[in-house]
Amino acid sequence: MYLFGLRDSQTLDFVKINVCVQVDKQQQSKDSVYFRDGVRRIDFILSYIDDKDGEKKQDRRKEFEANLQKVGLELETEDKSESEDGRTYFLKIHVPWEVLATYADVLKIKVPFKANDIPDKKDVPLSWLCTPYRLPEHVMQPEPDYFTATFDKSKTDFFLIEDKETFFPPSTRNRIVYYILSRCPYSKEDKDKKGIKRLLNNGTYAAAFPLHDCRYWTRSRDANCESERYSLYKYWARFSSFYKEQPLNLIRKYYGEKIGIYFAWLGFYTEMLSYAAVVGLLCFIYGVATFDENVWSKEICNDTIGGQIVMCPLCDKKCGYWKLSTTCSSSWQSYLFDNTATVFFAIFMGIWVTLFLEFWKRRQARLEYEWDLVDFEEEQQQLQLRPEYETKCTHRRLNRVTQEMEPYLPLTSKCARSVLSGATVLFWISLIIACIIGVIAYRLAVFAAFASIMKDSPTNKLDVVGTLITPQFATSVTASCINFVIIMILNFLYERVAIKITDMEVPKTHVEYENKLTVKMFLFQFVNYYSSCFYVAFFKGKFVGYPGDYAYMFGKWRNEECEPGGCLIELTTQLAIVMVGKQVWGNIQEALVPWLCNWWVSRSARNHPESLYSRWEQDHDLQTFSQLGLFYEYLEMVIQFGFITLFVASFPLAPLLALMNNILEVRVDAWKFTTQFRRPVAAKAHSIGAWDEILNMIAVFSVVTNAFIVSFTSDMIPRLVYKYAYHLGSESTMEGYISNSLSIFNISEIPVENRPEEGENPDWFYSSNITTCRYRDYRYPPGHEKQYTHTMQFWHILAAKLAFIIIMEHVVFVVKFFVAWLIPDVPSDVKARTKREHYLIQEYLHDYELEKLKIQLSQNGPNIEPCTCPATAATSVKLEVFSDCLS
Repeated sequence: MYLFGLRDSQTLDFVKINVCVQVDKQQQSKDSVYFRDGVRRIDFILSYIDDKDGEKKQDRRKEFEANLQKVGLELETEDKSESEDGRTYFLKIHVPWEVLATYADVLKIKVPFKANDIPDKKDVPLSWLCTPYRLPEHVMQPEPDYFTATFDKSKTDFFLIEDKETFFPPSTRNRIVYYILSRCPYSKEDKDKKGIKRLLNNGTYAAAFPLHDCRYWTRSRDANCESERYSLYKYWARFSSFYKEQPLNLIRKYYGEKIGIYFAWLGFYTEMLSYAAVVGLLCFIYGVATFDENVWSKEICNDTIGGQIVMCPLCDKKCGYWKLSTTCSSSWQSYLFDNTATVFFAIFMGIWVTLFLEFWKRRQARLEYEWDLVDFEEEQQQLQLRPEYETKCTHRRLNRVTQEMEPYLPLTSKCARSVLSGATVLFWISLIIACIIGVIAYRLAVFAAFASIMKDSPTNKLDVVGTLITPQFATSVTASCINFVIIMILNFLYERVAIKITDMEVPKTHVEYENKLTVKMFLFQFVNYYSSCFYVAFFKGKFVGYPGDYAYMFGKWRNEECEPGGCLIELTTQLAIVMVGKQVWGNIQEALVPWLCNWWVSRSARNHPESLYSRWEQDHDLQTFSQLGLFYEYLEMVIQFGFITLFVASFPLAPLLALMNNILEVRVDAWKFTTQFRRPVAAKAHSIGAWDEILNMIAVFSVVTNAFIVSFTSDMIPRLVYKYAYHLGSESTMEGYISNSLSIFNISEIPVENRPEEGENPDWFYSSNITTCRYRDYRYPPGHEKQYTHTMQFWHILAAKLAFIIIMEHVVFVVKFFVAWLIPDVPSDVKARTKREHYLIQEYLHDYELEKLKIQLSQNGPNIEPCTCPATAATSVKLEVFSDCLS
């Protein structure tokens, strides 16, 4: 759609600048963000290579650039002879004030009209303690605090405009340019062919990006240049600043609100993790401190108790009888994470996650006010259609909001695309489940092999690790590593599939596109990353059967059993391997890969003086920050959030590992944005979007999973039931618990196909008359009238487990909802400031219009003529405006 304004004819002549004059490199520094005249700022760069056989591309570029000039953009070309490779042309784009004002009006950009007159809160007591963590004031507050209002081109004198060239910051300027570029047509024959994205995809242009304002390690020599990139690197991107606060206002000013919100959320999440990490560490220390009170582990390790208990084989034929005392080490390890503090920590994390989400709402509300996003609604984004949607949708209908014809996708086509998309997602989720079943089959098949191989392994004789390297340990670690490799491979493949099927659905707006992709990616990642942990936590050892009547997977492999110490330690191992492996791999991938790529691309130019190595070429050699780059950053953190909430009862140190990773993650992301990537196009966002709902969903689900982990994966409930209902003697002690928790089976009743082969049993088995073996369950012994059926103690324990789940869930949910109700989403001072701003806008606009009317009446005197709009009083030259949100 085209809307026409009016413009001075002299300015139009100035617009048609496309100079290819070669400049002596030694006389003028190329490390500049200005045109050759040193006055007009470079707001955007387009690069291309002029192919000999690229006539179509030349025609597209010619038409595209002509249309950009019609809009009012000013262009200047750097000839290929000026570039490092001698092949690349660089098109520099400048946005003059007239165009900025027009599109600031179109995009409803907020600008200052009055200095903020609300006094700040008084200093917080003992705030001097935070001085070491503070940054300089000019870094934290790069701009004064103003009341703002939506820009109106017809009321420019209403706003605080001191200098038109610096009134709109570079982030706003490049956002406006990109808005124009994404809607500018490049074909005379077909006006639906438009947008810089399509030109980049078909190779007409090689790159499109806004410029960094200077080199990151030094200030710009130009006094007019802000050198904000240097400030960000110095105070934010260096790892030596890991303990400092983040300059969020400077990040927002340089990169835009969308990236600013991400770093604000990441910093707040990391800050809140510190509290969970401290409590988790205290729970772990409690386990270490009460190590000697672990009666059941002492019984396992005691030669007269655990050393005399003969256990039934853990697998068919290849596994022999074994003594309980061989699990001494794993039992002690399990106690570090499976103790009384586990219950407390599970409840604490259920409340912590609520506090995190509620306090983030308050923090987000404050940022919305400070960053002029209070009135920024999704409807504004909804009115800005994706260029791909406009191109692919040939049908038109009336928009009830704008009352204009707009493209739309017919219902039948939308349903067909959604069904195909859903089927694809289900197929890939099924593929993950199939891979997990394959890993489980591997565990079942390999365990017998490890048991046979490691029976006489030399590692058993090692003093320190000999007792730790067991068939169960080897199976668990190798299966976890294989599972991690499968996760990374499937993740790599599915990312591309998810983008393809989301593109196929043709979402209407950018918000809708991101939400659809977010749901697809998270569903896949949820199953991909968490399925193995769910198996160990809730399925392994739960459907085993008993000697003589074992359960088999596919009728071939006997289901795995938990060790007498429980499956919790294996869940801890699984969680640590996947979580730590993902974090280490993610940081290597995020930091090392871009650095190596940039090093390789700029290897021939990095030693050049800045007078030869131009600012646009330096940025051109950096990596492109994709439109979905921030999406992957959120996804990584949300997956981590799931690990530290869904399974935290099994691993209290998980928040500490996440905290250490996030301290590094903040600086790695900052370093990456500042030094390794081209400057992203600024974008607005008033929240973290669909991720907020996903975090809330995980928070609710985590209460359930942790309650089930404490009840069914941990041995906490069976131990408590024994201590208070089935203990030996008159005092409530844990003595005799191990013997009580193991049932007896007559060896002679074990079927031939389940018995160990010759040579698999240890020598001590043949040297003594052993007629029974023990297994982990609560069943009546042989000879009893109900032999091998569950005892009453089993049902008591089951009832206690279910009761604990119900009580824990209700207690945590009641506290969660009470805390959510108690904490307001918006701080009271933010509400007051917002109301004050709305009041001032109405008051000042009223006074402004009244003053204008008085001036007009005094000028016209008795001969009052009808008021004319300022736009119609201008000259007769027309300026095209590309817009999807003007009515």
